[in-house]
Amino acid sequence: MESKNKKTPAKLHVRSGDTVKVISGNAKGETGVIKKIIVEKLRATVEGVNMITKHVKPNAQNPQGSIEKLEGPIHISNLMVVDPKTGETSRTGRKANDKGKLQRFAKKSGNFL
Repeated sequence: MESKNKKTPAKLHVRSGDTVKVISGNAKGETGVIKKIIVEKLRATVEGVNMITKHVKPNAQNPQGSIEKLEGPIHISNLMVVDPKTGETSRTGRKANDKGKLQRFAKKSGNFL
């Protein structure tokens, strides 16, 4: 039996594949494309942003071990969507398109995302 207190995830202002700009933190000002979103923790992995170093233990395939550079997750409140048509950051909203379906749009320019 499922728990009654289970929260459903809220709609987020970012999605996988969006181009975003980091607005605060160590990576402030950097832009990149979202690779993955972790909904439970409200974090996103952005391509080329917030690079961390991971030490990998030796194993059968890699007997020497290695040090890898990976993107670390960033909280989505520190990300702002970049409008693909204008190239500027903008807040997002949702409104009906021509067919009556709700779609995200950039509040600054009014363009659908």
